[in-house]
Amino acid sequence: MLRAQETFPVNGVADKRDGCYAFTNATIVKDAQNTIQNGIMVIRDGKIIAVGANVAVPKDAVVIDCKDKYIYPSFIDIYSDYGMPQIQRPTGGGGFGGPAQLTNNQKGAYGWNQALKSEVNAYKIFSVDEAKAKPMREAGFGTVLTHQKDGIVRGTGSVVTLSGEKDNFVIVKDKAAALYSFSKGSSTQSYPSSLMGSIALLRQTYNDAAWYKNNPEAATKEGFNITLKYFNSNQALPQIFDVQDRGIDLWNIVRADRIGDEFGVQYILKSTGKEYQRIKEVAATKAPMIVTLNFPQAQDVEDPNDARMVSLADMKNWELGPTNPAAIEKAGIPFCLTSADLRDPKSFLSNLRKAMEYGLSEKGAMEALTKNPATWLGVYDKVGSLDEGKLANFVITTAPVFTEKSIILQNWVNGKKYAVKEDAWKSINGNYTLTVNTDNGPQRFTLEVKSNSSATLVGKDTLSNRFSYDGKTVKISFAPMQRRMGMAGRTGMGANAVAPLPTNAVKLSGFSNGKSWNGTGVDSLGNHITWSAEEISLSTAKAEESKPKVMPKTGKSFYPFTAFGNDEANIPKPETILFKNATVWTSEKAGKLEGADVLVKNGKIAKVGKGLNDATAKVIDATGKHLTAGIIDEHSHIASASTNEGGQSVTAEVRMQDNLDPDDINIYRQLSGGVTSSHILHGSANTIGGQTQLIKLRWGTDDKGLMFEGADPFIKFALGENVKRSSSTQGNTRFPDTRMGVEQVLTDAFNRAKIYEAAKKANTKGNFRKDLELETLVDIMNSKRFITCHSYVASEIVVAMRVAEKFGFKVNTFTHILEGYKVADKMKAHGAAASTFSDWWAYKNEVQDAIPYNASIMHKVGLNVAINSDDAEMARRLNQEAAKSVKYGGMSEIDALNMVTINPAKMLHVDSKVGSIKEGKDADLVLWSAHPLSIYAKSLYTIVDGTIFFDRAKDEAMRKEVKAERTRLISKMVGEKRTGAPMAPFTPSYKYVHTCLDHGHKLGLLEIEAGEEEGIEHNSNH
Repeated sequence: MLRAQETFPVNGVADKRDGCYAFTNATIVKDAQNTIQNGIMVIRDGKIIAVGANVAVPKDAVVIDCKDKYIYPSFIDIYSDYGMPQIQRPTGGGGFGGPAQLTNNQKGAYGWNQALKSEVNAYKIFSVDEAKAKPMREAGFGTVLTHQKDGIVRGTGSVVTLSGEKDNFVIVKDKAAALYSFSKGSSTQSYPSSLMGSIALLRQTYNDAAWYKNNPEAATKEGFNITLKYFNSNQALPQIFDVQDRGIDLWNIVRADRIGDEFGVQYILKSTGKEYQRIKEVAATKAPMIVTLNFPQAQDVEDPNDARMVSLADMKNWELGPTNPAAIEKAGIPFCLTSADLRDPKSFLSNLRKAMEYGLSEKGAMEALTKNPATWLGVYDKVGSLDEGKLANFVITTAPVFTEKSIILQNWVNGKKYAVKEDAWKSINGNYTLTVNTDNGPQRFTLEVKSNSSATLVGKDTLSNRFSYDGKTVKISFAPMQRRMGMAGRTGMGANAVAPLPTNAVKLSGFSNGKSWNGTGVDSLGNHITWSAEEISLSTAKAEESKPKVMPKTGKSFYPFTAFGNDEANIPKPETILFKNATVWTSEKAGKLEGADVLVKNGKIAKVGKGLNDATAKVIDATGKHLTAGIIDEHSHIASASTNEGGQSVTAEVRMQDNLDPDDINIYRQLSGGVTSSHILHGSANTIGGQTQLIKLRWGTDDKGLMFEGADPFIKFALGENVKRSSSTQGNTRFPDTRMGVEQVLTDAFNRAKIYEAAKKANTKGNFRKDLELETLVDIMNSKRFITCHSYVASEIVVAMRVAEKFGFKVNTFTHILEGYKVADKMKAHGAAASTFSDWWAYKNEVQDAIPYNASIMHKVGLNVAINSDDAEMARRLNQEAAKSVKYGGMSEIDALNMVTINPAKMLHVDSKVGSIKEGKDADLVLWSAHPLSIYAKSLYTIVDGTIFFDRAKDEAMRKEVKAERTRLISKMVGEKRTGAPMAPFTPSYKYVHTCLDHGHKLGLLEIEAGEEEGIEHNSNH
């Protein structure tokens, strides 16, 4: 079809040629299900006009004989930023101690947050970029979905072809998808500064957009809002979510999907590359996936000192990463493939073939690169298969495209040819006589060429060689023979010793002239030689199908995917257990029972007494040992992907439950110290922080499986230096600056909450704007959510209680509370509990008055007192921390142990379920080797809900298994290096350890993850 009219003037002589081509005698792979042998395809004016086995060739067509060639649809990459302008990333701002930017500084009628860029449309900022299109075409791609990779809400992406034409002619679909991420990108605004902040912002945006759309008066009240307007208009498009942008965390897949579920949106999720580690959980999301082929490289761990710093998880991910696409396919998850994460698109095909070697099917790969992305984006009528009427986007190859020997010769995009390796069009497969002319006369060999990169060289024996042909240049290198040398020829060798020439001793290079080749070369001694090759019998057979490779052997996956995880066959399960003849510390009125038995059944404490029996029970002889309730840590920051959302003074909308990390090794380590429950708190970056999450340390479960069912919800508040940022050296521009200001932030927040609650009750139209921050504060005022408050200085502890009383609620717990001994009477009158450190002192200015008698004094006044950790390491010895009050304050042993068992259970309102040994309670128990307050006591078994999650004897066996697995993987990586494969430099593994004070410390693996290999004990006294 001719272009009848044009809107662009031509500067020169018009050229109206149609561009009609007929491709004959080809194997045409129309799609993953349909292949035409000896077929014909005709294209005209950039489109396919006919395809089949018996197609008439137009008289004006340029005929291209594709005998022994294959034609495939060009690939489609559904995740790209091709043709997008470069984004300038911020260099500073925000953070815990830096200056704050609290509002959007973008000019215009935009929404409040700069990370929301729903108004961005890729087609408006797109421009053809030939330098980036060329390597993509060479990898087989003809079409991409491109978008601006910037922000949490990123606007829309466009489907464009990789043609070098004007921008106007390459855009296939202007608005094809809406895109999202967890990263705020180039936004310099302080909020959000954490993963949970990004999630909260998205949840609030969905609520705001629905209100803006459904309330006719919203535009008047809100004012015209560009961000919400375009956010709503983009909801009809496919919704694509990149979960990688805050680090490659497998659980981001689940986190993103839950946002979609909450608001009735099914995201297409871009993979992390680690889905195989939790494929059941990933499949349960029912989300289509965009799968990366960016597999980890082997690290250079030949040096043992380097090897010890690489975690088992990282080494196993290197080994198992290539199995990820196959795992996704086998799980029945719809998927596409992308080159997005590769440093160089040239590695795409080799990585794809590696994925197929590890189990990805050819059909699955084909559909993932053609039909699936085209269908998801609504452009399958234009691209994705070789059907009449579709764009002429196709590749011509020498062999089936996914085979190792296949070469892409040409990539046609919009009916225009782009040469890739056109010189390899003629097959050179066959047998040749190779003559090498040396000073000692000619030497002849038989060269059997199998492909452009593979040949067998035969003299008297088959010789190791390297062969390549790029369409013009032929290169051959080999070690042709051995020679004898005298005794003087080499030190330490016999007179007639055989010394092999170096590998590839002869190197030849030349050119093909059809059936004959010739050129020059050099041998290992530097002698110049000439050579030639003549065809014996050139093969006319089609390229042989590559024999399927045997899938490489790999180790098992673990749950969690780290050292001391369990393989699927050994995941802990509930048991019926009978402890016999133990010293039982009940943490009840019964106190300490000598020689008692405890029966655990169906996850509960079934009986406590003497002479108990159960034929179905696993009997544990506890003679000379001590059984206690599991330790409960009231203040912890383990098992979290982020801890502080410090972007604003009030962030009651953020939730720790949104970023739990069930793979944190500290869960296992704290089980080894007898901890069974932890209260995971937001940090102390702001006056009103985020919602907390009580968890049980069920090692190996997912994030939902960690959550303590039925527990009352809590929230973290904070007072003092952290909140007012007195330690800031960069200038604090975020209110408050003083302790007086902290009081006013609290007062203002609850005043706003009262107004909000009244307006909500008065609203009868059902069009009320839901504010997640104020909803939370209203719950606090109505005693539906409870406060744990970071605190130090006595005066502001009193102020915080006065503010609470003014608004009709109380502070449930003051944590840290190191000046609590000064105001214990006032706290008792208020009804507050105290969760403190045993003897921390002088680590900052407001801790100067801390004393080790604090816990005992508050206990004597009548407060409910607990000892907490606020530290991943200290939590492994909370029993010892509690024991310090026996020394300093003369507290009884029973009362001391209660500070880490029943007392925190009462603070957290779960004492009806845990915290003591009582019939009917959850079987959260610890069997100690000695007196539980002794520095010599070790936890022999730690049990949660009747399941043994830590067994010291099993731990000893697992250490040996971990060591053996590390040794195997290190040896495999070293072997990879010796094959000459590309290697990554040694890179230490790191783990962020989150604390109350900051965003977390990045500690080396030697301290954090490799302790199991380096001899760090998993118990409470090492």
